[in-house]
Amino acid sequence: MIYYDDRKLIIRDMESADAQIFTDEFTAQGWHPDIAGYMSRLQDRSEGKCIALTAVYDRCPAGYVYVYLNVHDGPFTGKGWPMITDFNVLKKYQRMGIGSRLMDVAEQVAARYADTVCLGVGLCDSYGAAQRMYVKRGYIPDGSGIWYQGKQCVQYKTVCTVDDDLLLFLSKSLH
Repeated sequence: MIYYDDRKLIIRDMESADAQIFTDEFTAQGWHPDIAGYMSRLQDRSEGKCIALTAVYDRCPAGYVYVYLNVHDGPFTGKGWPMITDFNVLKKYQRMGIGSRLMDVAEQVAARYADTVCLGVGLCDSYGAAQRMYVKRGYIPDGSGIWYQGKQCVQYKTVCTVDDDLLLFLSKSLH
């Protein structure tokens, strides 16, 4: 299914072939992706657990995001809100509006299921651009503090090394 098309940028359902492209492209950026992660998300999509979106810029996959229909951990469990997960745009396609358009579509998809959408954002500096973007888009912290590997952190208690699993959860009302 195609969700957005302005000739230069298309946002469509993720395809199996995208998994290898993103694995190769993120590896070239110096990341350490595992194709199994993409395949697992595609399996979730086939089971109706999520909507998997790919942004294609000038015929090249440029980014992706998943919209999970039910939250299974963190502060939003059981609220019935969709959760935006694993939002990424390849570095060579950043600052071109692709991420904003991808988030627009993810929020439109989420609005089909609930009046609120949520997400978790990493706390290390590599998530700085995403943190700023979410605030500009109207996402606000839920007030539960930070979470690590699905568990709420307790004040004055040592938690972890700062990694991708240390999150702040945010939500946004969809009108």
